[in-house]
Amino acid sequence: MKEVFRYSESFKRQVVREIEQGIHPNSFSASKAYGIRGPGTVSRWVEAYGKTHLLKRVIRVETTEERNEVKMLRKRVRDLEAALGDAHLDLRLESAFLEIACESAGIGDVDAFKKKAEVELSKGRLESRGRKEG
Repeated sequence: MKEVFRYSESFKRQVVREIEQGIHPNSFSASKAYGIRGPGTVSRWVEAYGKTHLLKRVIRVETTEERNEVKMLRKRVRDLEAALGDAHLDLRLESAFLEIACESAGIGDVDAFKKKAEVELSKGRLESRGRKEG
């Protein structure tokens, strides 16, 4: 079972105070110094005591072109995912139709039929290449 650590209020305030005084440059180094395992534990303490100015924030500056590009790329991903789903569905339908056709034709082993058909198709391709070259 996972161990749960409870830290006293005075300990939490001490760690936040040390970050504020510059003893620890950030919440991560304070966590390491005191062996606090949770990656966001000290950050939550800093926020709880209203010292959010001590936390590093990522400010993202992007142009309109970049935002539009991100939107276009996300749309492309959605379209590609939909196309992939359609392709999987088509493959499943094709397999089901082949099984039904084989069953109707009295062919018991569908896999053997597929292998035989592939061999015949490849022979046909080789023969047609020979005719084109000659």
